[in-house]
Amino acid sequence: MLVLLLIACRKESAPAVIGDATRGRQIVQQYGCASCHDIPTVSGPRGMVGPALTHVASREVIAGKFPNTPENLIKYLQNPQAADPANVMPNFGLTPEQCRDIAAFLYTLK
Repeated sequence: MLVLLLIACRKESAPAVIGDATRGRQIVQQYGCASCHDIPTVSGPRGMVGPALTHVASREVIAGKFPNTPENLIKYLQNPQAADPANVMPNFGLTPEQCRDIAAFLYTLK
C-alpha cells in the first residue's frame, strides 16, 4: 500500500536533458537559427521557412513525425537528413555536446 501511495504522489519530472540551456541559446544565436525559425528570446529575423519554435517543449512530435523526446531531438539536430532525407534543415555539423545544449534551451520554450 505504501508503494502505491509513493507512486501516486510522485511528481512528473521534466525531460532529462543533459545540456546547458544558456550555452544552447548562444549556439542558436551563433548559427543564425532565427533566420529560418521564429524563436522566443533569440534576437534576429523571425524566419518563416521552418516552423516557429514557440512552445516546442510542449509539442507531441518534432519534425512533424518523431516523438518529442530529448534523445530524438538531439539525434535530429545532429543530422536532420538522416531523420528525413527530404528535410530542408541544413546539417550544421554540430557536436553532440552542442546538440544537447540546444535541446536543453529548446526545452525551456514551453
